[in-house]
Amino acid sequence: MIYGDKKTGVLVQGATGKQGEFHIGLMNAYAKQVGGRGVVAGVTPGKAGKEVHGVPVYNTVREAMRDHDISASVIFVPAAAAADSIMEEANAGIQTIVAITEHIPVHDSMKAIAYAKMEGCTVIGPNCPGLLSPGEVKIGIMPAGLFSHGSVGVISRSGTLTYEVVDELTRAGIGQSTVVGIGGDPVIGQTFVDVLERFGNDPQTKAVVLIGEVGGNLEEEGAKSTDLPIVSYIAGISAPPDKRMGHAGAIVEGGEGDARSKIARLKKMGVPVASRPSEIPRIVRDLFRDHC
Repeated sequence: MIYGDKKTGVLVQGATGKQGEFHIGLMNAYAKQVGGRGVVAGVTPGKAGKEVHGVPVYNTVREAMRDHDISASVIFVPAAAAADSIMEEANAGIQTIVAITEHIPVHDSMKAIAYAKMEGCTVIGPNCPGLLSPGEVKIGIMPAGLFSHGSVGVISRSGTLTYEVVDELTRAGIGQSTVVGIGGDPVIGQTFVDVLERFGNDPQTKAVVLIGEVGGNLEEEGAKSTDLPIVSYIAGISAPPDKRMGHAGAIVEGGEGDARSKIARLKKMGVPVASRPSEIPRIVRDLFRDHC
């Protein structure tokens, strides 16, 4: 559990919106299943006094924190207000912020993430599915039914691929310690390096699956930063150069960041790279055998 556990109290910004209300229900259903606290408060300006699935709603984060022990949050507010929401939470002292919102302007993200860092706050995302530690806590929108408890960490830039890989692992009898979706935007809070550092200090995590995509070099930086056994999968082998492929951060420029060169560099570093998600469980088993 690298970002929270059963005792973690979660706040939801945008609690009375369609997405906020829906996912409060799912997060608290999981919390009830594992005996955790889950979402204890919501925030929507002007909606104080309302309840969402029994969760009290406040006008501001500080008001919510006066009444509840909160250390993590999930943001479902519109893109234009998301940066202010991140900074409000960081200023109030929340330790971990999961920003689900996509299409936040890049300069807004840069400002909000820099401010949160100054306040000693960790931002996951934006444009991410959040995190889930099986049997402990769900902070975000990941479909909990796919997960199983174990010792393999997963870090991903893609939400959909995260679910596919976790499903492959679970079906193969390989449980997960914590799964983190870091987001696909060009500016994000936690990178592969940051999450791998936490996994390196987590006694439960024995190996990590690193799911990347075209664009940038975050995957290679992450792989260089840790001594943990890693298996990687890089999406976008067929992506044409100089085109954005879904995520704002997924763009190949001047031969940098394309899938083939990423894969070649990872392999040169000794990192096994799966050619498809279904190969990952076998490679993970091989890693365990080689490092036992």
